[in-house]
Amino acid sequence: MVGRRLLSPADIGELARRYQIVPTKALGQNFVIDQNTIRRIVRLAEIAPGDRIIEVGAGVGTLTLGLAEAARQVTAIELDRKLIPALNEVLQGTDNVEVVVGDAMDLDFATLVAGGPHRLVANLPYNIATPLIADLLQQRPEIEDFVVMVQREAGERFVAAPGSKAYGAVSLLVAYHAQARLLGKVPASVFWPVPKVESLLVRLTRIQPPADLEGPELMRVVRAAFSQRRKTIRNTLASGLEMQVGEVEAALARAGIDPGLRAEALGLPQFARLVRELR
Repeated sequence: MVGRRLLSPADIGELARRYQIVPTKALGQNFVIDQNTIRRIVRLAEIAPGDRIIEVGAGVGTLTLGLAEAARQVTAIELDRKLIPALNEVLQGTDNVEVVVGDAMDLDFATLVAGGPHRLVANLPYNIATPLIADLLQQRPEIEDFVVMVQREAGERFVAAPGSKAYGAVSLLVAYHAQARLLGKVPASVFWPVPKVESLLVRLTRIQPPADLEGPELMRVVRAAFSQRRKTIRNTLASGLEMQVGEVEAALARAGIDPGLRAEALGLPQFARLVRELR
């Protein structure tokens, strides 16, 4: 694989013509056609020669080629069966890539990541980015690191800090499982077709959650707190957890949290204290 040429826009256009490929909005398909962007993703992901990579949404293999050159092994997942002949052609002679045809939301990731740590590096289809990341963070600790290109709105939620407009339940789910870092913006012009939104490149590096705080327990309280963003945390928790206001106020007082605050003002440490007091 060493030295294999990345696909150019002309190469992708020729593949699209021969295989009659038309990206569909329903599948969230926007293919990266810029070689510099592919090199940038691989560089910022800091892929080591021994890394085992999972790519979701391989498309016609534009990013797959760059990943395969840098990593030990790549598992390239693609849902659209119409793309598989083109993908197989592009990867012909590349012996460290396994193509898996299927929906990433339904695949058996336990089998895919068997045998040790993996990383996920992908231009994620817009329509599955948030639920897929949430599922894998919660269910597949074997995936130790994520470098993903996602729609700006999703990326901002992943890295959002308390008090920001994008901050919400997903932000806290990410913070519980990983350290989130924004790697940069990705202009719409590097995609085909050109989307109407900007994309972000985000890195999520898994951390060890607090030993005495279970994820499902935390998220039950977080989702209740964010169920009505305009209301105070006193009221949202009382209704969301079906508790008496007095009980909630007492737990908030023990946790040192002002009951008049809204959920977006609280970070993970505050929610962790609150969960412990609500027990």
